[in-house]
Amino acid sequence: MTSFFGTDGIRGQTSLEDIDETTAIDRLEQDRMLTPAFMRLVGEALSYTQPALPGEGNTVVIGWDQRPHNAALVASLTLGLRLTGSHVIHIDACATPTLHHAVLALNARMGCMITASHNPVSDSGIKVFDAYGYKSTRTYEAEVSQTIRQLAEEDREVDVVDRERLMVPDEVHAGWGLTAHPDWMKQRWEAFVSLFGPWDGQATSRVAPTLYVDGANGFAAAWLVPFLTAQGVNCHRVDSPEGVLNHQCGAGDFSPTQTWTFEEAAASDHALISSLPREEAGQLVGVALDGDGDRCLFVESTPDGFAIVDGDAMAAMLLGAGRHHAWRFAASIESDVALLGHVQSLNDGNTCCETAVGDRWLSFSLRPASGGWLEQSTMPAVCGIEDSGHVVLPAPHPHLDATWSLVGDGAATLCAVLLAASAADGDSFERGWKQRNSIKESHRERWHADADVFAKTEQTLLSALQNLGFEAQRRRIEGEDHLLLVHGTSEVGVASFGIRNSGTQAKTSLSVRLSRNVPNEAFINLLSDVQASLTAVLTDD
Repeated sequence: MTSFFGTDGIRGQTSLEDIDETTAIDRLEQDRMLTPAFMRLVGEALSYTQPALPGEGNTVVIGWDQRPHNAALVASLTLGLRLTGSHVIHIDACATPTLHHAVLALNARMGCMITASHNPVSDSGIKVFDAYGYKSTRTYEAEVSQTIRQLAEEDREVDVVDRERLMVPDEVHAGWGLTAHPDWMKQRWEAFVSLFGPWDGQATSRVAPTLYVDGANGFAAAWLVPFLTAQGVNCHRVDSPEGVLNHQCGAGDFSPTQTWTFEEAAASDHALISSLPREEAGQLVGVALDGDGDRCLFVESTPDGFAIVDGDAMAAMLLGAGRHHAWRFAASIESDVALLGHVQSLNDGNTCCETAVGDRWLSFSLRPASGGWLEQSTMPAVCGIEDSGHVVLPAPHPHLDATWSLVGDGAATLCAVLLAASAADGDSFERGWKQRNSIKESHRERWHADADVFAKTEQTLLSALQNLGFEAQRRRIEGEDHLLLVHGTSEVGVASFGIRNSGTQAKTSLSVRLSRNVPNEAFINLLSDVQASLTAVLTDD
């Protein structure tokens, strides 16, 4: 039975039409359409499956970002949760890491963030957190999905009066994030200082004299620049709390290898890119968060323009500045193939692993075997990254001393990288080469491990790499059942070719990663040929 959950929760284009629950399920599966009727089902299913989660009690905390249909979706989710016995707390508009913090601070059994992250405002969705602040597991998501289907077959009519009453939460903590998140960030800044050293100002660091900050017109726009200014960072905000979330701003449209000439940047309609001044090559001149604030990407000046500083480069800075610590490090399968070796070279005590795409897999690989907290008096040297800008780092528990959770937070990543850049000693990360292309508006259900096109493409890639002199094999990664990852090694270096469905949008992604010394021309051609072949299969109606 197919799960409704993708890489990071459930997402779809929102519609407020009044439809029955069976139709609501069909609309999500066939058209990526998310409706209030479906969100009520989700609420009921989450209540019924709560016993499968760690923790105690029945409190559920809900937060949301500023999307036009979120109020109706939140009301329907609240209806479903309260109808089936959950105690619901609303914390108002916030970032996804704020919701993580509220779950811990309010001792909740579960948290629900209503967002579609970097997707356009026409989309929304839900991310589910457990009592430890970890995102939901595949097993739990399968149980929730099965329960949703079972509920839709039952008669559970609720009269209008009760429905309106149950859409109202048991508690409201209005504006929670506007005080809790900056206070939490102050604690995190001090923890980062303990690892990377204090901020020494922009005059002697990799950071430009003024850092341009883009909060994607989201929650961070209201407080992040004042916070950074209070820490001594000279910065300028380019987005606005009144702007449209993710519209011509934010990190959502950036790719890890993206570059602009000065002329292209000046003509860009992106709020950050069009604002950037010319600075000395190699300086960090700008930074953008995504809509729900759980990741960020920096921009650096180049001799002829600007370039994205992706999660791989940020990880190299963080672990380079903190090389005197032994780190536990995780990177996703889309990171530079040279990154794990570079991290290992920084400190013999560093341990590394590779994970599926999605920051939850980074957290799962780095958390204790018990699945609970990290426990030590100082900030643990633990880091997980994706090249898209998701960086998972320890965060202090709101109430428990010497206790740390794991969370991806774009604002915290920004702070950590600034301090690491300030402390950098000139060490360089010799990157490999990578390229990522997407087949947009693909029929994702056609790409799966049992499909003929999957098997044929696997043989095509294995043969191609072998003909290029690589010893090639398919690799399997936990959490990515329908990923085709062909990995090749040779005397020259490493080549990796991956194909996977996006879990958040109607597209299928193809990526090639090569070691520094591997020529890329043949792989550019191979990528083009495979993309053309798959496009004919995945987009043909």
